[in-house]
Amino acid sequence: MPIEPFTPEDRAAIAAAISRAEETTSGEIVVVAAIASDGYRSFGLLWAALFALAAPIPFIVATKWPVQYIYLIQLAVFLVFGILFQLDRVRYLLVPPSIKRARAHQRAVEQFLAQNMHTTKGRTGVLIYVSFAEHFAEVIADDGIYRKVPPSAWEDIVSELTGHLGRGTATKGFIRAIEACGEILAKHFPPGSAAENELPNHLIVLDAYGRP
Repeated sequence: MPIEPFTPEDRAAIAAAISRAEETTSGEIVVVAAIASDGYRSFGLLWAALFALAAPIPFIVATKWPVQYIYLIQLAVFLVFGILFQLDRVRYLLVPPSIKRARAHQRAVEQFLAQNMHTTKGRTGVLIYVSFAEHFAEVIADDGIYRKVPPSAWEDIVSELTGHLGRGTATKGFIRAIEACGEILAKHFPPGSAAENELPNHLIVLDAYGRP
């Protein structure tokens, strides 16, 4: 699994950006970064099995080798590709983009609930979710925000954030996304006199199984 891309300084800078943004609004911003949204290990086994099923064909057609020899070749092909396709860099390439996007979106929704975004007063929580293995970013806002802010308002934020991910400047991208979300929230949800910090301000980093 890829190593965590954040240093302690990166984490501190992101936490500070969240705190600054929340000073201007009663909304809550939570930032979650997943190394991956799934392990996709079944895809490695599936492709290894497909290669193994295809391996005997040329030997059956072009040789008169005993079936035992062909079976051993088939088994060897499965073992070799089974090991190769369990390497992270290789395995993620085998998964169709649509499946990776769907799994990353599903994990983002799960994190919205797991981080108690739906329990804030006024339902004004915003989740910024990134999954590095899938090159995926999404902003999910609670019902209280969607009544005033259309989903399209987050598209530019997501586009800029994914651009930073592609350039290897993830921390800068997170900070800019936090600032942009804060600006939107401040317009519709000013801080108020009794504003509370209901959710954590630090960066939450997860592995492929949703564990911190």
